[in-house]
Amino acid sequence: MELKAPIGATRKRKTKGRGAGSGNGKTAGRGHKGQNARSGGGVRAGFEGGQMPLYRRVARRGFSNYPFKREVIPVSVATLERHFESGDSVTLETLKAKRLVRRNARYAKVLSDGKLEKKLTVSGIAVSAAAREKIEAAGGTIVTAEKANEPREDVNNG
Repeated sequence: MELKAPIGATRKRKTKGRGAGSGNGKTAGRGHKGQNARSGGGVRAGFEGGQMPLYRRVARRGFSNYPFKREVIPVSVATLERHFESGDSVTLETLKAKRLVRRNARYAKVLSDGKLEKKLTVSGIAVSAAAREKIEAAGGTIVTAEKANEPREDVNNG
């Protein structure tokens, strides 16, 4: 079996400067005079005609906390009511298994939006104060809830 490029993947090179009848004769698509019409002409990448170029206009100094940000995915009490049965355990792994958070999520927090009538055990997930009241009112428990704004162990905090 021979490998072949799909139909339309390879195109013929455009022939330039071969007379007026070719549709691309005389100036060969370069226009009349000017820097870009000359051989070897043109400007370097990022050149803006003498105007201060973007890569020099934009400040590039100082510390950015962006690489260290902690993304906490919110999960409402109503979502737990919909997707879990009474007596179930709610962990980050079970939330991932039910696709309530992305599979690469590292942190989640239960928020109090909606109603809860099921008895659930929430462990290893941050829980808001109002959500805690709703979970405990329904007879559920919260085991070692990790706070979303505590310092992390995976980043050097020294």
